Amino acid sequence: MSTDRVKIQFVLDPKDGHGYETEGLWGESLGAGEFRILNSPFFAFGISFDDVVKAESSAGVYRFQEVLRRGGHSTYRLFLQNDRTVDDPEFKEYWTQLRRQHCTYENANDHFVAVDVPPQADVSKVYSLLEKGEAEGVWVFEEGHYVGGKN
Repeated sequence: MSTDRVKIQFVLDPKDGHGYETEGLWGESLGAGEFRILNSPFFAFGISFDDVVKAESSAGVYRFQEVLRRGGHSTYRLFLQNDRTVDDPEFKEYWTQLRRQHCTYENANDHFVAVDVPPQADVSKVYSLLEKGEAEGVWVFEEGHYVGGKN
């Protein structure tokens, strides 16, 4: 791994009920305490892949301070239902449609994924697909961060 990558600590709201106090996201150093976020968050709200943030180091730990520039990505989280995993046919069927919108995901534990929606995606179509998967009982989803996109 490149030496210009560090983990940036985001403080989480304990009222969110996930049981974690912080989440670490990879950041690429751009200098002067600025970092480009390199992955999608599983728990932190208001941040997405490719955003540029300010972080300060204290005792070797980089702590998130603020978003400086948006990268144009949105983040959603899927909680797969009824013991489904990312290997199940129902998930794969729905995911194929999301992949056509250039979405990617990071897998937390085969039942919980963070979805990256890039700027070139039709966000309203992505949202409709997320709603359809939820209505069919494949997953429950939440919005981690929305910045808009192509409509």
